[in-house]
Amino acid sequence: MPTIDVSPGVSLAHECFGDPGDTPVLLVMGLGAQMIAWPEGFCRALADRGRYVIRYDNRDCGRSTTFDEHPVDTARFLAAVKAGDLPAALAMVPYRLTDMADDGFALLTALGIERAHVVGASMGGMIAQRMALTRPERVLSLTSMMSTTGEPEYGRSTPEARAVLFGPRPADRDGYIAAAERELVWASKRYADAAELRQLAAESYDRGHHPGGIGRQLGAMVLDGSRADALRDLRVPTLVIHGLDDTLIDPSGGRRTAELVPGAELLLLPDMGHDRPRPLWPDLIDAMVRHTV
Repeated sequence: MPTIDVSPGVSLAHECFGDPGDTPVLLVMGLGAQMIAWPEGFCRALADRGRYVIRYDNRDCGRSTTFDEHPVDTARFLAAVKAGDLPAALAMVPYRLTDMADDGFALLTALGIERAHVVGASMGGMIAQRMALTRPERVLSLTSMMSTTGEPEYGRSTPEARAVLFGPRPADRDGYIAAAERELVWASKRYADAAELRQLAAESYDRGHHPGGIGRQLGAMVLDGSRADALRDLRVPTLVIHGLDDTLIDPSGGRRTAELVPGAELLLLPDMGHDRPRPLWPDLIDAMVRHTV
């Protein structure tokens, strides 16, 4: 999986599937998740439907550039945000969500792609929204999956899901892999697979384990604030996908996104949580192919 310089000091690991002459689709992953969380089989199935699929590691994740020289104390950061001390919160985080959105565009430019369909999951959906809002002329369409608008009253996590998200994870490989089963709390109730969670955790740990990046990505996500007003003015064709079993980002986040974006299509999937279970791949890929014409 090659890396490519996208801006001074930032290189992104990426992988492409399919024919470069086909319609390009950029896949953007979520908080702390590497590009392999877009499974290779999923990417190849989408490419087989006539799409040129690009997945990549966000900055501070996997094999892309990390910012370990800027440690973020997540508890201290969240306390500053809760107290309304915005200057203190801003000072703790070395980049913003707009920088992560710029990374996506810079990767496309480096690959010789001027315009692409952008698909983002979870925090990746927020990055994809920001891409569509800041450079709509480069976004053929937006697909916001299991994401939300940045408004605190929508897409709220359950206490159980928040406990897993913010809870410490073992630093050793075996402990880290075993702890992946905690993510069942936000997975599909019908199709959740603990073995697949452990396998992805093992591959991620071996490929590029950078837990410090999560705090910086989280800070960038939180500080992006509400995108509601901007989304009301968005004129990019938009598909919103959300699983009804999602406890990490409640389906209200998806409903609200579709409500705000003029003409947006909303696809709510039973039996999908904050995941993309293999039995639902045909539904997801069909929807994405219809949307990315």
